[in-house]
Amino acid sequence: MTTSEQTGEETAPIGTLPLDAWHRAKGARMVEFAGYWMPIQYEGIMAEHLWTRTNAGLFDVSHMGQLLLSGEGAAEALEALVPGDISALKPGRMRYSLLLADDGGILDDLMITGGEQGLYMVVNGAVKWDDIAHLREHLPDEIGLNHMDEQALLALQGPEAAAALERLVPGVGALVFMQADAFDWNGVPLGISRSGYTGEDGFEISVPAAHAGVLADALCAMDEVKPIGLGARDSLRLEAGLPLYGHDLDPATDPVEGDLAFAISKRRREEGSFPGAARILGHLADGAPRKRVGLLVDGKLPVREGSKLFDGNSEVGVVTSGGFAPSLGAPIAMGYVPTGLSATGTALAAEVRGKRVPVTVAAMPFVPHKYVRKQGG
Repeated sequence: MTTSEQTGEETAPIGTLPLDAWHRAKGARMVEFAGYWMPIQYEGIMAEHLWTRTNAGLFDVSHMGQLLLSGEGAAEALEALVPGDISALKPGRMRYSLLLADDGGILDDLMITGGEQGLYMVVNGAVKWDDIAHLREHLPDEIGLNHMDEQALLALQGPEAAAALERLVPGVGALVFMQADAFDWNGVPLGISRSGYTGEDGFEISVPAAHAGVLADALCAMDEVKPIGLGARDSLRLEAGLPLYGHDLDPATDPVEGDLAFAISKRRREEGSFPGAARILGHLADGAPRKRVGLLVDGKLPVREGSKLFDGNSEVGVVTSGGFAPSLGAPIAMGYVPTGLSATGTALAAEVRGKRVPVTVAAMPFVPHKYVRKQGG
């Protein structure tokens, strides 16, 4: 622990990722995020964003929490905490889900993969320790919970990602969106899923931390692959209409308000056996009081997180994410408005530096997703 001279309070030191020296050697500008030093950019956010949309970008997302739940009944135990149909999850299949508070508020959004050894979960870095504590408190004692902190996590995203990774790991191209499998790369075990958070086709690769640098070097040695920082990851996911926990989602927001009702499976809706079911099922039946929406901004002035939204002179909502969209050449945002004002085409205004900027409710994603799905899926 370190001590702040001004307050006298102890603060946790900023952590480093397994690839910290690798990023710095590549000329990355490092910033603190989720308790770690992370690369925000290498050559520039705009260039890195557009490169990922047309080639392949390599992202270090090792700050995320990688967890393994094991033991008989692990899927059923986890179902008591999330609204998805986890017990039906077959090995190699993935599901997006939500860790819910007792009142139905969202504690985190996460990815769950079925496996022979148990359930592999990826949770957000900023709240991973809270998630681990919540799981340990609420899961039965016989369910094992392993924090895989010896693993790094890389994301290779973009239209050239599959061709690049196939050269290193033959057979990986057979995966489709939301599928995962185990692979061997020169004796190094890799857990690879066809997934990501950019809206592009791509993969997430769990690799032993000791081998992460060699794998990153091998990928970036290819002409179509470049390292990409946190800044472009944020603008890519915003264009893809994907929420960021702690900004667009929080414990005050339930899945219906967050426009994530798809994560509540049919069987679970019928059973109503998940935290906050009365609130959530009520919102499904009667409509939630507010909804997460996309916003197109009139002009070039970016509308940032925290900007108030107005309908005429009435304050009606708030922007939760916003910035310039390189693929569109214009600013975009997302935020919360009353459900009655959530229809596409609704004209509103955002307050930026004391000025009212016209915004229009827009369908998301702003840029179409390019996931490679199973034929007919």
